[in-house]
Amino acid sequence: MSTSNPPHSAITLDDVRAVSPALARYTQEAIADTLWQRPYLPARERSMVTLAGLIARNQTVGLLHYVNLALDHGVTPGEISEIVIHLAFYAGWPNAFSAVMVVKDVFVQRGIAIDQLPPV
Repeated sequence: MSTSNPPHSAITLDDVRAVSPALARYTQEAIADTLWQRPYLPARERSMVTLAGLIARNQTVGLLHYVNLALDHGVTPGEISEIVIHLAFYAGWPNAFSAVMVVKDVFVQRGIAIDQLPPV
């Protein structure tokens, strides 16, 4: 029997649409088309704030998507690592450890190695 955890998967709009087409539409319009397009906070910083909020609230369902999005928006693996460390102190070790499990999967999928992370 394997003791490793299965890779985390991201919830997609198709997943939401299969259960609630209206929720999928509201999600697309309110979040992707409106909130994330506001020019007053750059996408890179918006990604960092979003990661912090998700980690602090232990909301790992969307974390896989937003970690990938953060990397796409120029947040470095080292910065993501530091966000997790910082939140361990302010939001609790269990929330940080939950985030570690998701972030680890993204780092593996993207070939991000330990040498790209801040030292101890």
